[in-house]
Amino acid sequence: MTVANNLANIKQNIEQACKNSNRDPGDITIIGVTKYVTIKRAEEALAEGINHFGENRIEGLIDKYQSIGTEATWHFIGSLQSRKVKEIIDKVDYIHSLDRKSLAKEINKRTNKALKCFVQVNVSGEESKHGLDLNQVQAFVDTLRNYPNIKVVGLMTMAPFIKDEKRLRETFRSLRELRDTIQSEGWEHAPCHYLSMGMSNDYQIAIEEGATHVRIGSSLVGPYEE
Repeated sequence: MTVANNLANIKQNIEQACKNSNRDPGDITIIGVTKYVTIKRAEEALAEGINHFGENRIEGLIDKYQSIGTEATWHFIGSLQSRKVKEIIDKVDYIHSLDRKSLAKEINKRTNKALKCFVQVNVSGEESKHGLDLNQVQAFVDTLRNYPNIKVVGLMTMAPFIKDEKRLRETFRSLRELRDTIQSEGWEHAPCHYLSMGMSNDYQIAIEEGATHVRIGSSLVGPYEE
């Protein structure tokens, strides 16, 4: 199917999820995850109105940025090594994988603006996933006040790749409740308005549980490898 057809289906699903949870579809940002597709396919998504792109590999982000540039808003959604920060810092608008002080220190050092960051949380506790444990997050976010070039705009998580709806909802709900707790602190450096959660297989559930940013790859641009 074309990106246009895929996007129409996704928007319909988002509208239904918002209706189910009494939310406004306008509050949902679709991030097109283009890590497995060609530049041409990403440009097709751009032409259809997708102007937020997510990449989890340095090389993939740089390649697509060189073709699309500032026509899009760029999200780095993968695990980021501190020594690699300098390669993307002038290209990305958001980093979704802030999970340690060494990375915060490097981001703060390499940029002269308040870069929007999501703190990554390993809600499910899976060893294969990156991110902080739920009980570590609030204290970590508090310490980020020491890095003036970091703005904590929200929290991010990856749910288990399962069909158990109850467990998925519990995962997303836990992140939302933690976001609400941090938001209530009123910290200037961490307004923490957003929730980056939900992918192709579970974004509707994520939206019903509070997601503001959904990271959609295969359902939008297809599973085509470069």
